Parts: sequence; C-alpha cells; structure tokens
Amino acid sequence: MALGDNTLAAARGVANRGRKPYMVQTTLNFATALSDKGSALAAADVIPVIAVPAGTCILNVGAQVVTATDATATTVDIGTGVDADAFVDGFNSKSAADTYAQNAAAFQPVMAVADDNIDVTVASLTGTLAAGKLRVWAILMDVTDIGEMAGDEVDRDTLA
Repeated sequence: MALGDNTLAAARGVANRGRKPYMVQTTLNFATALSDKGSALAAADVIPVIAVPAGTCILNVGAQVVTATDATATTVDIGTGVDADAFVDGFNSKSAADTYAQNAAAFQPVMAVADDNIDVTVASLTGTLAAGKLRVWAILMDVTDIGEMAGDEVDRDTLA
C-alpha cells in the first residue's frame, strides 16, 4: 500500500545551463508514516520519500539510520515505481545509528523517463513498527535538453 505525501520531498537542483549532479535528502520518520496510513505499518507498505521529475538521471541513492526502528526486526528496500529495490535491497533499518545502506556492486544509474518517486518499501517486519528514522539521500542530475547554446544573431541596425 502506498502511503500519503507527508513523507515526500521534492527534488530540487540547479537550473544553470552547465548542469551538474546535485544531492537531495529527506528524513523518513516511521511515526509520520504510521500516522499517514492510519493503521499499523506492514510488510509491502510503500512510503514515497523523494519526488523525481521526468528527465532526471538517478546516479545513486542510499540511506543512513538516524534512529533504529522499534520493531523486533525490520528490513527495507529502496527503489522506484519501476523497480522497488533498484538501489537498496533488504537493509536492516534496526541497525545502529549512523549505519549506511549501500548499493549492490552491479548498480547502474536509473533514468526517470516519467515523473516518479524514490520509495522506501517495508520489505519484512516482525513486531510493530511505530518509530525510527532513516535519512534517505539521492544524487540526481537533470538531463533534459538544455536548448541551443549558440547566441542568436540580431539585426542591430533595425533596432536603432
């Protein structure tokens, strides 16, 4: 089940013409996700965390435990609507604070061909999940057409 928008952060980057990768981050508070859902969090719940516009290349995504989850055991996947565990598969969100999730060695950047979200999916859950925080970050790059870089010619005589 996909949850509400209280956990969703918009991707914002640089608008200059010589584009560069940029980082966005948000902190997923499982208490907020629980409140959004209105009932107990369960395995297979999908929590949107970062909105990614079409034409964006997702270069990397990861997570850091801020506060360990309170369930007996919890793992999460991080991915998109196309591939739920494209970036992180089976990360133990009950890990100690400052533990980082890591991409698989074979990870390849992902192209968002349509508006999408980076989502955290509760992959497995034992007990009740009511608290815990994950900092989810993404390195993104806008790869839409930058337009014509050459200057336009003007007839300055007719402008005088």
